Amino acid sequence: MTKQELQKALEPIAQGLFGKQGIRRYERPHFPLRSLETMLKDLTEIPQEEWFAYVFSREPLNGKFQDDQRRRWMEQSIACGREYGRRICQEYSLSTPSELAKAMGMKVTYPTYPEKTDRVLFAEFREPDDIRIYMDGVKKAKKFLERPEISSILGKLEVSELLLAHELFHYVEEKYKKEIYTRREKIRLWSLGPLHNDSTIIALSEIAAMAFARELVKLPYAPYVMDVFLVYGYSPEEASGLYEEMMEFAGRTPCAPEERKDVE
Repeated sequence: MTKQELQKALEPIAQGLFGKQGIRRYERPHFPLRSLETMLKDLTEIPQEEWFAYVFSREPLNGKFQDDQRRRWMEQSIACGREYGRRICQEYSLSTPSELAKAMGMKVTYPTYPEKTDRVLFAEFREPDDIRIYMDGVKKAKKFLERPEISSILGKLEVSELLLAHELFHYVEEKYKKEIYTRREKIRLWSLGPLHNDSTIIALSEIAAMAFARELVKLPYAPYVMDVFLVYGYSPEEASGLYEEMMEFAGRTPCAPEERKDVE
């Protein structure tokens, strides 16, 4: 399957990162299965900076960019997320996402499923101060983490805390919107004399949110791995297709499919 065909097939489940994955009611594409352990091993070895092609593939304006721009924006957005992660921890003298959310006056709830939607949603931030962590996906992930071969790769991971940290950044971004890099950096779409149209770049916010989350929970690998890990709980086949796409965007060869009779 070519990269273009793969992207098109995965579009319904890969509209964004973390909270924006959507496994919808549609005729699912078929992908060769890989084991969760093998996929996670491969993905955790990809440095954070090398995820730029995958991240920007979800950006609506991506066709207007060159790789040197994507790499530069990736690096600057990662730095932004790290900076604000350290800044918020120092400001409140706290370090865990749940403690920070409470100190910042956030309304955090943990419903099992989102309301009125047929897609899988892991977490979301609703302005001005509402964060929802959907526990169905978290519980599925916890079961996988009970397996030694998975926990040895992902470490002592608290999925709900990681999701909370990611969404917390979006609140921080709104709070500091006049100064934060992800809002100040723009691309000019068109200009006509004194008139022009400048747009923010959605991907920068998501990159910074991932870096912010990684800073808070001290994750030793890039959080984009969670896209495959969380989707796997709902569809191993689609998670395998997403893994294949990620590996190709990172310039790496996906592992060979495995013959398996007992898919988790």
